[in-house]
Formats: sequence, structure tokens, C-alpha cells
Amino acid sequence: MLLFTWSNTAAAQATKQPKEHSELDATVVAPFHAARGERVTQSRTSQSRTFIVQLAYPDEGRAHAVHWTLTLSGPGPQGAVLRRWSGTQQVGAGGQSVTLPWDGRADADARERRVPVPDGVYELRLLAVADAGTPQEAQVEQQWHIQVQRGARAAPTVPAFQAGLRQLRGLDGQPGYSIVYANLHSQTRHSDGGAPLDACHGAQDPQTAPYGPIDAYKYAQQHGLDALLASEHNHMYDGSDGTNGAAIPAEAIALYQTGLAEAAAYTAAHPGFLALYGMEWGVINKGGHLTIFNSEQLLGWERNAQGELLAEVETPKGDYAGLYALMRERGWLGQFNHPAYAGQFLVNGQPLGYTPDGDAAMVLCEVMNTSAFSTNDQETETRRSNYEAACNRALAAGYHVAFSSNQDNHCANWGAAYGNRTAVLVASPAAGMPVSRDGFLEALRARRVFATMDKHAQLLFTANGKLMGERFDNHGPLQLATHFSNSAGRQAAAIAIFHGVPGSNGSVTQLSDQAELTLTPAPGPHFYYVRLTQDDGNIVWSAPVWVNQLP
Repeated sequence: MLLFTWSNTAAAQATKQPKEHSELDATVVAPFHAARGERVTQSRTSQSRTFIVQLAYPDEGRAHAVHWTLTLSGPGPQGAVLRRWSGTQQVGAGGQSVTLPWDGRADADARERRVPVPDGVYELRLLAVADAGTPQEAQVEQQWHIQVQRGARAAPTVPAFQAGLRQLRGLDGQPGYSIVYANLHSQTRHSDGGAPLDACHGAQDPQTAPYGPIDAYKYAQQHGLDALLASEHNHMYDGSDGTNGAAIPAEAIALYQTGLAEAAAYTAAHPGFLALYGMEWGVINKGGHLTIFNSEQLLGWERNAQGELLAEVETPKGDYAGLYALMRERGWLGQFNHPAYAGQFLVNGQPLGYTPDGDAAMVLCEVMNTSAFSTNDQETETRRSNYEAACNRALAAGYHVAFSSNQDNHCANWGAAYGNRTAVLVASPAAGMPVSRDGFLEALRARRVFATMDKHAQLLFTANGKLMGERFDNHGPLQLATHFSNSAGRQAAAIAIFHGVPGSNGSVTQLSDQAELTLTPAPGPHFYYVRLTQDDGNIVWSAPVWVNQLP
């Protein structure tokens, strides 16, 4: 009787841990262009527009004091800070929105009158800090771009390949590639997703919503996606967001195995669509979510009241170094999901801490997501998050990760909240054969990926003819080249080539605002990638290339 009482008490205490998706959320909605009526003539154009800072903290316990600062700088990466807004809001689960009209001018200066800012591309940076100075302090940083354009503006010249092609010719004798447009982060009823749009108000109680993986695959295929991953939370297979003391291990394991079997069966029955099933491992609070794409076994740390592991393989909660070692040993591939710049994926106390095992296993880093709880099914969701700073931290730590862009759907709108996709260049299969799961995983392992906010975009980035994702030794000059097309007719508005040093834990800086650049790097390791902003504000990121420059 004493054991029974203790076990139930322990289980009850476990359920009081912070729930998933209860963290600080902050973003800014920033129109890339001024409203059409503000761009009539150069003399009358103010380029004014309205920014909306959106804050939410779904923690059910209380409201939180969130101090936010929004800065506008530019034009270009070295531009000065021109405007600054700030405030403090009491933010709870219901969220707060702050509307900030901007008149297209810089801050007033005591020595001169306010003048309109010059044409160009500007950066908005939002920093939101909750519970500052306490052990519960949380921080979110976002960066987005806007364009000021009063008259005709010369767009950067970017060489194109034939717009609309899904089959790409190989480079320098390499095989051709098929571009697979995927959403590699979503949930169904197997964990806390799968709710109908008219009843979806956030994460669901695990295994209570009506729609499962098969429904998700059907929906995604009908909405034009080539691949969808159902990435279910590994610790919810017990039917709980906490710990279910009454859970039966065999049932949790059977549900995961059912998901794997359903994905394989759907792929076989629907040539041309790739149904994938995996898990989102970890917790956000003092942890970090990562996707494991190809594990045939359920991983976990929770135990029921009898002490039985509710998984097939035990992986201690929060032990990222240990998980990376297991992933490398088993050949499993991973993705950093919505990574925070600080406080997540700790190894020896370092956020996004590097290990050789993690470098081998982690292949993607989410650079941009739409809202996990969007009910939008018209690809027009305005709540979006940018994680480029965190992904750059991973690259500077030494990780060889490509950028990805997913939707983290919890409602039944898999891939339809916005047009963003993770685009994977899979080696073209034999004539008449569909892309296979093995071919897709091989492409992820090779980091042949670009992340796009526009499902019509196509981007290639090369270094001396080597394709993005590759690692190679180099003598002498290095020629970096970008090719871009958009089958819907969008053009480039801005382009930036970035550089960093893997393993330096240093900064990642912009080298050029042109599509092509030739340079001779200093001896040692380097990485380069390109970020292209379209004329509608949507962004496309290449995978990096990693170059070891020899003396």
C-alpha cells in the first residue's frame, strides 16, 4: 500500500512539470512593402506601414512581465539603428499585441528635422525578455526584413536555371536531382496534434484528437506537398503530457510501430508522395526539441508506476551528448527544431554545445517556422518565427547542418498554413521510379537542402562547382555562385552571402550583396551560405558549403 501511494504521488508530481508549448513566444508582423496607396509617387510616398509585435506566454500558472524592444536598422547589414520602440507587457496564455505605426522616417535628431529613410532593405530586430533577472528568465529574438522603395530600383542580378523545372541537371558531371518539397515537422493524434481547424486552439491532450498520420499524409498530398513527416513527441506515447503511471509499455511501443507501418504503406500505395514517420525528442523547458527522422525504435525516459520504461530504448531526459552518441551509433539523423539562441541543447553547460557525435547525426536546423497552432489553410499565416541566429550559432560551434523550414502543425492543416517548405535535392531515381525513403535520407545526410518560404522557389549555391552541403579542400581562389528561379515569377530583391569559421564559436558575417563572389580564403576551415530575399519578402536559404583552405 505504501508503494502504491508513493508511485501515484510521484506520477502526480510529474504531471506538474511545465507542459510542452508553454514557453515564451514572440514575433513581429512586418509588411515587406508599404501599402500600395503609399507608393503612388516619389514626392508623396512616405513608405509608412504598421508593425505588430505579438507576444504570448501559454504558461497556465500566471502572467509574465515581458519587456520587448524593436529596432529598425539599415539600409544593408552595416546600417545604423534608425528607430527604436520598447515597452513592457503583462503576458499570459491569451497573448498581447502591440501596434506600432511607422512613418517611413528615422528618429528625430536635435540638430536636424526628421527625414525619410533612403531606399533599401532594412532589418527589424525584436528582442523579448520575460521575467528578467529571475531563474525563470526567457528570451526570444527575431529578425525580419522590409524594403523601402519609392521608385524604380535595380534588383540584384542572379543567374537562373529554367523556371519551373523539378528535375535539375547535374553539376560537373554529377547525377541529376529531383527537388522534393517537404514539411519535416508536424504532429497528429499520436501525440498532441490532429485537431480539426474549427476546434484547434493550441496543443491537444495527447491521443485525443480525431486525425492521425494517414489523415495527415492525405491532406498534405492533396495540398501539393511531396513529403510529410509526422514527428510525434516521444514522451506522449503514454497518452499524457506528463507521466501516465498507468500506461502500458507494450501499448506505447505498438503505437509507434503502427505509425512506422502506416507511413511505409501509404508511400507504397501513393507513388510520388513520401510519407515519413519519426519522433520529436525532448522537452522545450530546459531542453530543446529535435526530430529523429529514421529511428525504428521508440526512445524515452518515462516510466510507469511499476517502474517499466514506456519506450523501447532508454534515453535520459536532457542528455543530448548521450543521445547524439546513440544516434551516430545507429545511423539516425536529426534536426534541431525551433532552436533558441540560448538555454537549449546544452552540452557541458553550452547551448547548442558541439560534440563529434552530434555533428555526425544532426543534419538540419530549422531557420524559419510558421505558428505551430495556426488554423490557416490558405497559406497566408502571418505569425512566423526566425531562428537564423541560433542556427548560425550551431554552425559556428562546428555543426554541419543545412537550413530547413517547416510548419510544426498541431492543427489539421499539414503544410497549408503557409508556402514554406524544406526543399531536398534527391538524386534522381531510375526512369519511372518514385523518390524512395532511402534516397531521401541519403540527401539529408549529404545536406543537399535549401529552406524556402515560397514553395515555388528554387535555389542553388555552389563553390568552385561543388554543390551546397558539400565539404572539400581547396587551393587558391574560391568562386561562390548563386542560381535562383521561381516558377510563380517572383524576383530577387536582395541577396547576401555569409561567412563563418566552424568551431570558432564566433560571429557569422555578410561578405557580399551580390550573387557571385570570388575570394581567396585564409588557410583553415570556413563555411559559406546564401540568403536570398524575394520581391515579396519571402526568404530562401541555401545549405552551407564547408571549405578547408589549404596553404
